[in-house]
Amino acid sequence: MPDSVPSVPPPGTPSPRTVLVVDDEKNIRRTLQLVLEGEGYHVLGAETAGQALAVLASPETPVDLAILDVKLPDMSGLDALARIRSDEAIKDLPIIVISGHATVHDAVMAIKLGASDFFEKPLNRERVLVSVRNVLDAAKAQRELARVTEQQLQRFEMIGRSAPMQRLFNEIDKVAPTKASVLITGESGTGKELIARALHRLGPRADGPFVKVNCAAIPRELIESELFGHERGAFTGAQQKRRGLFEQAHGGTLFLDEIGDMDLMAQAKVLRAVQSGDISRIGSEHTIHVDVRVLAATNKDLAKAVEGGTFREDLFFRLAVFPIRSPALRERVEDIPRIAEAFMEQFARENGVRPKPIDDEVLVALASRKWPGNVRELKNVVERSAILSGDRVTIADLPEDPHASPFEEEAETPGSAEPSQPGDGSDDEPMAPVGPPHAGPHMSLREYREKSERQYIVDTLKATGWNISRTAILLGVERTNLHKKIRAYQIKRGEG
Repeated sequence: MPDSVPSVPPPGTPSPRTVLVVDDEKNIRRTLQLVLEGEGYHVLGAETAGQALAVLASPETPVDLAILDVKLPDMSGLDALARIRSDEAIKDLPIIVISGHATVHDAVMAIKLGASDFFEKPLNRERVLVSVRNVLDAAKAQRELARVTEQQLQRFEMIGRSAPMQRLFNEIDKVAPTKASVLITGESGTGKELIARALHRLGPRADGPFVKVNCAAIPRELIESELFGHERGAFTGAQQKRRGLFEQAHGGTLFLDEIGDMDLMAQAKVLRAVQSGDISRIGSEHTIHVDVRVLAATNKDLAKAVEGGTFREDLFFRLAVFPIRSPALRERVEDIPRIAEAFMEQFARENGVRPKPIDDEVLVALASRKWPGNVRELKNVVERSAILSGDRVTIADLPEDPHASPFEEEAETPGSAEPSQPGDGSDDEPMAPVGPPHAGPHMSLREYREKSERQYIVDTLKATGWNISRTAILLGVERTNLHKKIRAYQIKRGEG
């Protein structure tokens, strides 16, 4: 059973963070206990995986971090790690794996199973303390991120830590409480409708209706009838009176999606409705006043459409009182891992199954794609991977990237390329670039390789939350060599 039990701290004092040390060598457990307790941690000990799992299952002994040996008498530490990750109650527990007989396979498997760090015995006191502190701090930051993400989902139905998304959330917060018309621009699949719904939900008309019309999906001859309604007998087929969407949105919000595809004649009537609130059904001489906030969205350049005479200038300025741009997914690569995980959770919820873990290699690969279809395309890829995969989503389950260049060269074998480390002749295995960097007219092959390698390292660091150990495993290099490359390329934490 555990070597020690948690003591209750005096009232008013913060509880020390608890570390569970799992190792069948008593001297290792004792040494780690002395080292960690000297830094203020509370330490529990277990000599078998079974004991450790029993401790973790007990609500009376909450554990903040486990240090787990690979070789244990009853089951492998990696098997125990897999069981922890499959237990919904403790699946997010931070774990450091240690081993006296480490192999590359063990290290790779530990990281794939979600270990936060991996190092060999004999243990170095300073490294243990630094690793424990970093892992606990990262777990705390992850919990805070999860809390903020949940708040974002509840408030905006969108998530993102990137600068473009933070600007977007700030703009929504500022304009939502007003009556101003908003023109939402952006590429297809970026979530323009979600922005419109957030503006409605966070505004004073939240209790009123939210009515959406896709202007591109309605035939030109029917758009006026859809928007403004018609009287019985107004035209062939009008067998009964019909309220238009402006009337249906009275007291709420009308969202005109793909406004750039609207007919010029309909634009004139929309302008009148936006300016005065007055509309007339087709076939009626009476005017109806409606109280509607109009939001519009388009993936077209309306300024160019105005110049080309296909969009009314007065309507453009009336709609674009407050323009909002929905950022493309490639502009917020750092958000991709969390978005992918959120789509996995949504897929599991909708299909009544448990969400599958997504391997770090998959998240790195997703972050390296171009995504011309933006968030909508990412959702499709995640759902397809969830269907094709087993217990977890691996790189083999990822659908082929249809946008990848067919002319990419195969990766060179170790030793066949010139040194990729700038200036030091490192013989590390060269890394393939995430995507071709912009090559200047006088960029040498060496400069191109170095720029590509630097970008790949940055993208992988971002995808792993700047976790050096995980990044080194994914890139297939030693931690020390990764640190050398980070220094040589002058990579700063959080850049990009």
